[in-house]
Amino acid sequence: MHTPLQIHRGRIFHFPRATHSPQNDYQFFEDGILIVDKGKIQYMGSAEHFFNNQAHLNPNTITITTHNGVIFPGLIDAHVHYPQMEMMASYGEKLVDWLNNYTYPTEKKYQDANYAKSQAIDFINQLFANGTTTASVYATRFPQSVHAFFEAAELYQARMICGKVMMDRFASDMLRDKPKEAAYETQALIERWHNQGRNLYALSPRFAAACSPQLLSQITQIAERHSDIFIQTHVSGSPTEVDIVKQLYPQHQDYLSIYENANLIRERTLLGHGIYFSEEELQRLGKTNATIVSCPTSNFFLGSGLFPYKKVKKHNVNVAFGSDIGAGTRLSLFENLADAYKACQLQNYPLDPFEALYQCTQGSAVTMQLDDKIGNLNVGTEADFIVLNVDNSPILKQRLRRVDNLESRLFALIMLGNECVVQSTYVAGKHVYERTH
Repeated sequence: MHTPLQIHRGRIFHFPRATHSPQNDYQFFEDGILIVDKGKIQYMGSAEHFFNNQAHLNPNTITITTHNGVIFPGLIDAHVHYPQMEMMASYGEKLVDWLNNYTYPTEKKYQDANYAKSQAIDFINQLFANGTTTASVYATRFPQSVHAFFEAAELYQARMICGKVMMDRFASDMLRDKPKEAAYETQALIERWHNQGRNLYALSPRFAAACSPQLLSQITQIAERHSDIFIQTHVSGSPTEVDIVKQLYPQHQDYLSIYENANLIRERTLLGHGIYFSEEELQRLGKTNATIVSCPTSNFFLGSGLFPYKKVKKHNVNVAFGSDIGAGTRLSLFENLADAYKACQLQNYPLDPFEALYQCTQGSAVTMQLDDKIGNLNVGTEADFIVLNVDNSPILKQRLRRVDNLESRLFALIMLGNECVVQSTYVAGKHVYERTH
């Protein structure tokens, strides 16, 4: 039985293509139509144009869902740890102590497959409630935590990226991999899940300090066998981390060179944090298609430092944004962008709202080589979109009464928006979330 077309009407905003000037390269329809068929976008444009060119359609005989809000592409969270949702807001530690005292004890729970599956379902639903439809997710070192996550994602046909965390030092025995065993487990996970449905696999060494040269060698071999998988890791997130890595890898000129020598810097590489890269490292990184993922609420919470956005962009390095819970304190990417703006202000660089929102949608999709599937509302792409209703936020609603241009409206959305403004979330055309209060 053929599923009827889904026709959505409302204001529509998106960035249709890769651009270095999102301020001048967006589409906005005050009265737009979005049509979904079999999980993909069949039409997107003005309502007037649609009805003028569809004379055979009687508006009185077709079902149109009219939204009191803006239809917007689903957001992309480029760095997040699903097992850490339950330990958000753990008090009073810097990065290394925070990992040892809070993160690692929590992640031990995820050797229980049933527990991991329950938490994964809850996490994915929280993403949807915050307007995020795709995320690059760290599981734990236990393969069952990866299976659990992808099984949960399949329930919603969500496009998700995930991987087993790989580490063989700087953790308790239970959380340490054996290099060859970790490689075997990872290979099996790739074969089971990568490109199965909408699932994508990410090779996930935790960070250089947690990986011995022997484990990095195994990781390199996997990366070379699978050129289309994602690679995600942490790098230069705090001065202490950088110092530890220097002590462990004295033969390398800098932090980035460890990953370069392991052939891990390439397209679809997502480098979490990158606060303390040197100019030379950024110059080298700018010649690749790898991406630094800035995690604003996490950086503030841990006191890690300010992401040098202006300096990074000067070297033409790709940038995406991640919530990085549980060090991050907000799953809402709007709230993460608000903190990104504040961090930039402290460095005399006002982050443009168009640029910020581009990096959470089309910009991330482009760097992930997924812009033919997600990140925009172009015809033929997968129908992952959200509906934003500012009436849900009295403060934002009041502010917007005094705003008469799109740039100021988007800036207010970033600074005052949160999960409250997400009215509806659709994944592959399916309605997966509706705000009820």
